[in-house]
Amino acid sequence: IMTLEEVQLKLESGLESSDVTMEGDGCNCSAVIVSPIFEGLSLLQRQRAVLAVVKEEIKSGELHALSVKTFTPAER
Repeated sequence: IMTLEEVQLKLESGLESSDVTMEGDGCNCSAVIVSPIFEGLSLLQRQRAVLAVVKEEIKSGELHALSVKTFTPAER
C-alpha cells in the first residue's frame, strides 16, 4: 500500500509544474492538484490526466481509492 507521500511524489513527477496536497490515509485518499496543464481541459480530461499517472498502482491494488480535485493556478 502506498503512503500519501509516495502518491504525492508520483503525481508531482507525473504532472508537470503541479502543486499536490494530499489528505486521508493510504487506502482512501484525496488529492488537490494545482497545475497549469489543466488550462482549457474539461473536468473529465483533468481526472483522466491525473488517473493516468497512477493507473498501475490502482490496478495492482497499491492505491485503493483516490479522489481528485483539480485547479489551474488562476482558479486557485
